[in-house]
Amino acid sequence: MREIEYFHNKNARNPLAAKSSIKFISIDIANRVRSFHKKFSHYKTTPLKSLDNMANKFNVKKIWVKDESFRFGLNAFKVLGGSYAIGVYLSLKLGIDINRLSFEKLKSPENKKKIGDITFVTATDGNHGRGVAWTARELNQSAVVFMPKGSLKTRVDNIEKENAKVIVTDKYYDATVKMAAEFASKNNGVLIQDTAWEGYTEIPTWIMQGYSTLIDEVLEGLKKEGESPPTHVFLQAGVGSLAAGIQAYLMNKFGTKRPTTIIIEPHNAACLYKSAQIGDTKPHAVDGSLSTIMAGLACGKPSIIAWDILRDYSDYFVSCSDRISENGMRMLAKPLLGDPKIVSGESGAVGLGLLIEILNNDLYKDLKESLGLSEDKKILILSTEGDTDPDHYREIVMNGDSLTL
Repeated sequence: MREIEYFHNKNARNPLAAKSSIKFISIDIANRVRSFHKKFSHYKTTPLKSLDNMANKFNVKKIWVKDESFRFGLNAFKVLGGSYAIGVYLSLKLGIDINRLSFEKLKSPENKKKIGDITFVTATDGNHGRGVAWTARELNQSAVVFMPKGSLKTRVDNIEKENAKVIVTDKYYDATVKMAAEFASKNNGVLIQDTAWEGYTEIPTWIMQGYSTLIDEVLEGLKKEGESPPTHVFLQAGVGSLAAGIQAYLMNKFGTKRPTTIIIEPHNAACLYKSAQIGDTKPHAVDGSLSTIMAGLACGKPSIIAWDILRDYSDYFVSCSDRISENGMRMLAKPLLGDPKIVSGESGAVGLGLLIEILNNDLYKDLKESLGLSEDKKILILSTEGDTDPDHYREIVMNGDSLTL
């Protein structure tokens, strides 16, 4: 297997092939989500950084990196989805439209009394669970977070600091999700999970809507700078919720003029790539330990609602080695002179690592040409997390050689 394998989804530009609805992330809904997030006292638009010297080096017009390490002080984007889903759940419980609610109103003594005590339950590799735990603590509620075997102590500690109960299982991610769902059902908890399956789609849909704030910030920032939208967007994926949420937003915003989208997964957890390659329109799982340094992407089963959108509208599915992510981390940590430094973790840096590997390595000339990565192209990369495992981050960045630039 090559370090990069890809599948070109030629049906993505065929409107007759699309079967899924993308109305759940209309621009009006995205505006409502953004309005909710803006009411947080912690809210601040995360930086969109331009790697101009790297773009010049590799003969493309722009490379932008959205740096989510600054999101609410939690070092990752995931809280956008969990907080919005919990907000919608509580607004329905109160019978008040979420447009009329803020975080402060949700945790007011009057509304807390009406809501009562709730335990929010989730399964996570780290970032999503921390976001759910943070939201529950902010709203004076409880959280129970299940984590798969092999979860790092740093990530466990970060979630426990949010006053959540953490249960590290002896199972891999997908089995841990099942355990969390069973626990919530038996203990009158509310499952806030960022993947969907038959019979469980409403809350994952709200989570995907919550992620729209990220891409809405990007486009707003580019417009203020007088820049046109990106021509290419690199989207890493675990179960696919972030990628599908952004894909749906871009489709609603731009229609047939939307950017080319590239969905990225690690080799050992490439369930979306496998599903696209099989080509029977159904989601397919991958088995095994899902071993990869990209812990946030180590998922064996696609979210069914995310898969439908990605199948219908995403242009490329890519499976890649861990080395691609490692190179991305080093290039962001030690950029070309004049470009900004970005602290990006294993799941966050894979997009840049993949882009530069395609641009720099003749082995992937076919993919570069297929993508049309020429001098007029503008590429958006999402650095979805910072150094969520600081020790491993330092080891990767300080040891080994990145791609020679």
